[in-house]
Amino acid sequence: MDQRSEIREFLASRRARITPEQVGLPHAGSRRVPGLRREEVAILAGVGVDYYTRIERGNLRGVSDGVLEAIARALQLDEPERTHLFDLARAGSTPARPRRRRSQNQIRPGVQRMVDAMVGVPAFVHNGRTDVLAVNPLGRALYAPMFDTDVRPVNSARFTFLDGRAREFYRDWDRIASDAVAILHTEAGKHPDDRDLSDLVGELSTRSDVFRKRWAEHDVRYHDTGLKRLHHSVLGDLDLTYEVAELRGDQDLTLFVYGAEPQSPSADGLEILASWAASRDQTDVDSPTQ
Repeated sequence: MDQRSEIREFLASRRARITPEQVGLPHAGSRRVPGLRREEVAILAGVGVDYYTRIERGNLRGVSDGVLEAIARALQLDEPERTHLFDLARAGSTPARPRRRRSQNQIRPGVQRMVDAMVGVPAFVHNGRTDVLAVNPLGRALYAPMFDTDVRPVNSARFTFLDGRAREFYRDWDRIASDAVAILHTEAGKHPDDRDLSDLVGELSTRSDVFRKRWAEHDVRYHDTGLKRLHHSVLGDLDLTYEVAELRGDQDLTLFVYGAEPQSPSADGLEILASWAASRDQTDVDSPTQ
């Protein structure tokens, strides 16, 4: 992942979605490309055209926080997009490293014990590239198709785009796919030197036309809470809420916990699944980190 290209394409994609009318500029007739021109963004941000052009070409070295804030306002960036811009600037101002980092793929025993103790709810721990590093039995039973692979560590983005069963499992597959790409883009902004992440993006881009197209859109967003509409092969349709928490003691690790509305069919389904998962012979269950 080339950092200058990431900056250039992200800013150009945000500029292309805004019309002059949206920012109070007069309509200037037909345009060869959609959205604002560079000079219009420069005017809105209060910077010189040449200076903004340099920035959009991928050179953020020495750009102040004040200028970045002005560009974020001019492009009407939301909070995840604004954070992504600052992440790109921070990474772009750091001298190139001779070696690239690898995604964290280990968890502390205490984290695994915490996940295992959550017996009534499905729980997972992901790293930034969506590798599943820890899962409790109920989580494994819920996401059985995703764990039905010899590839380790299990990766939710890889399952979404490369496993045909994902489109049946996720009743909102299109939204899940968009979220997965946005999560990986956000991580790439923070860690452009992550070898594992770069390899994953390369693999998905090569093997999935859908992923490649969505990656080129440069969307980013937070993944904090929401609703997952799943289709379980045994229980049928499940509507599950999820909450996300960062594990502050571990870099870039995130805990996902699922639940259901009390006394709902989905809650009944989770109870059935929990009873089944608890009765399984745990010696037959491989750790996702192996």
